[in-house]
Amino acid sequence: MAGHSKFKNIMHRKGRADAARSKLFSKLSREITVAAKSGMPDPAMNPRLRLAVANAKAESMPKDNIDRAIKKASGGDAETYEEIRYEGFGPGGVGVIVEVLTDNRNRAASNVRSIFAKNGGNLGETGAVSFMFDRVGQITYPASVGGEDKVMEAAIEAGADDVESDEESHVIYTAFEQLSEVAQALEASLGEAKSTTIAWRPKTLTPVDGEQVPTLMKLIDSLEDDDDVQNVYGNYDIADEDLAKLEG
Repeated sequence: MAGHSKFKNIMHRKGRADAARSKLFSKLSREITVAAKSGMPDPAMNPRLRLAVANAKAESMPKDNIDRAIKKASGGDAETYEEIRYEGFGPGGVGVIVEVLTDNRNRAASNVRSIFAKNGGNLGETGAVSFMFDRVGQITYPASVGGEDKVMEAAIEAGADDVESDEESHVIYTAFEQLSEVAQALEASLGEAKSTTIAWRPKTLTPVDGEQVPTLMKLIDSLEDDDDVQNVYGNYDIADEDLAKLEG
């Protein structure tokens, strides 16, 4: 196991969710509804729903919103959402995976394809990018839970595979089949996580610099802003100075 500090470059800049709280709640609600429809509407009996509810609570989503999303799954008026994965390439040959939950496949495909085309990228076939990523469990804690050594020790004891830390967060990775048990062990030692999810983690990173940086970030931002898109993953590596220029 090794600690790294590249998380902000892999998962994109933080803080955008704060500027789009209602959009975030909408996406969280959609995931809760789909999770509740996929199994029992009781979080105690449905691991996916339990994760969805925990992540919603971590984002301070009101309990009424959570309950409403669960009840919507059992109602006859609930939309039928499809889970679709799109794979494409951004500026500099960066691999991008886009996870979608949509009630209109044609709209989602058209929007995602258009966003790639307008921002220096192109949509590929299924499997064109995902082989460059590992499917993993990802557990995120704020930096305030403790230093890197404390979190690393807790992760090792919990059976996790790796930890990446920066000034804002600790991200712990595990085999996705072991996500639930590792998350429970970490909660016992570190408290409740900020988020717990199954994610795509790059096997290697693609350096991006110069004029490609703002173009790539616009692609990622535009994808994340689309109503049908739930998650966006990329295997890009951007130097701190280039990120600072972008955010300055």
